[in-house]
Amino acid sequence: MKISVIGCGYLGAVHAATLASMGHTVVGIDVDAAKVDQLGRGLAPFFEPGLDELLRDGRSTGRLTFSTDVAAAAGAQVHFLCVGTPQSKTSDGADLTFLVSATEALLPHLARGAVVVGKSTVPVGTVDMLQGVLAGRPDVQLGWNPEFLRQGTAVKDSLVPDRLVYGVAGGRTAAFNPRTGAPRAVTAALDAVYEPLLNAGIPRLVCNFSTAELIKSAANAFLATKVSFINAIAELCDAAGADVAELSEAMGMDPRIGNRYMHAGLGFGGGCLPKDIRSLRSQAAALGVDPVNDWMGVVDAVNVRQRTRTVSLAADLCDGGLSGRAVTILGASFKPETDDIRDSPALDVAARLAAAGAHVTVTDPKAVNHAWLRYPQLRFEASATRALEGAELVLLLTEWDEYRHLDPAAAGALVRRRVVLDARNVLDVVAWQAEGWVVRGLGTNAGASVVAGPVGRDGRRTPGQRRIPGFAGLSPEHGTPQRS
Repeated sequence: MKISVIGCGYLGAVHAATLASMGHTVVGIDVDAAKVDQLGRGLAPFFEPGLDELLRDGRSTGRLTFSTDVAAAAGAQVHFLCVGTPQSKTSDGADLTFLVSATEALLPHLARGAVVVGKSTVPVGTVDMLQGVLAGRPDVQLGWNPEFLRQGTAVKDSLVPDRLVYGVAGGRTAAFNPRTGAPRAVTAALDAVYEPLLNAGIPRLVCNFSTAELIKSAANAFLATKVSFINAIAELCDAAGADVAELSEAMGMDPRIGNRYMHAGLGFGGGCLPKDIRSLRSQAAALGVDPVNDWMGVVDAVNVRQRTRTVSLAADLCDGGLSGRAVTILGASFKPETDDIRDSPALDVAARLAAAGAHVTVTDPKAVNHAWLRYPQLRFEASATRALEGAELVLLLTEWDEYRHLDPAAAGALVRRRVVLDARNVLDVVAWQAEGWVVRGLGTNAGASVVAGPVGRDGRRTPGQRRIPGFAGLSPEHGTPQRS
């Protein structure tokens, strides 16, 4: 089957490459000439594990090509709309400008009987609007096939998805011929596209347009709720002297709750969850559903508060003042296994620390170049070793494996003060404390029960006494208690 993919960002590039790997002939269309050239050479313009291999395979077989000319989509039987729907610059709603423009540009090149399928995350009512764009082509069928990709595992999520969702006019009852049971046009086309996945037993859900439009935002809102819930509980644990890691482990053993997205830390970022919960708020407000609007507002606020708390804790670990302190940030991307820095909690915290007067150095395995262009006020190092040199405070803000498994002794030999704020709660606290590090987590009370002594000439803190409630720590020069 010949398929076009309109928009070759994170979603479109992965979708095009995986469809080609299933045996389809695929052309990817994008207005960015540099991106198209890079994709055409078998190289992804962003980091996504496994994608380069799929691109090179598609290129070598001839099944995958890319173009800036939308006319290259002519003759395709199915056209997937994968353009971005970013948050509007003037509201919390989604900006559908690119989606509408792409549909209008595609319109003159649609073959008779073609099927246009949206994959972008959109608010309810988007399909009705696009049907207006396609009104002059009653022979063209419109469907919606929401994506559920996670950056860092997008290739796996495409080749072995949890489920396939088809949004069709009239919903499930209208998707099949009531007499023969045969699928109608949109359902049949999508079944042909995903035949290898369906044969492998991937479940398929057919629903109406409104459900298909809502499902991705609703799923992301639920995941965001779990993250913000456990982060709110983490703050309660800090106040009560409890350990949120142990608490969430116990909660996760309840099969009704589960342990996914129940790990306390700095919170979520990226181009999906923050945008989607705000879009859902906007939709709920427009439809007069105040509980959803209010609920998503709390989820968003708790998430942003984690960043504020992290900056406050960093100041506490620097004896109340960040000005002039050398601070090293481990991680710039919004999560591991991607170079995406959109709404990165790590970079937000780094910028706040710099604004407070700290001398901030940021390192990341993949995102340094992107981050440097966006945050020129910060210092960047590609090497974690170089970044750690002379640090008075280390913050682990993106849980890349190389940071999880840092050697605390080797790291300790590089820094000026052995103090680390593990804002992702992933370090082996016992191992780090054994090397003289003061370790602080979010909601874990990690390292807070023991006050370290002064910094020695080797950069180690000497053992200290039990922490006195109400005191933030000891002065690095004299070991003097500092009132919190």
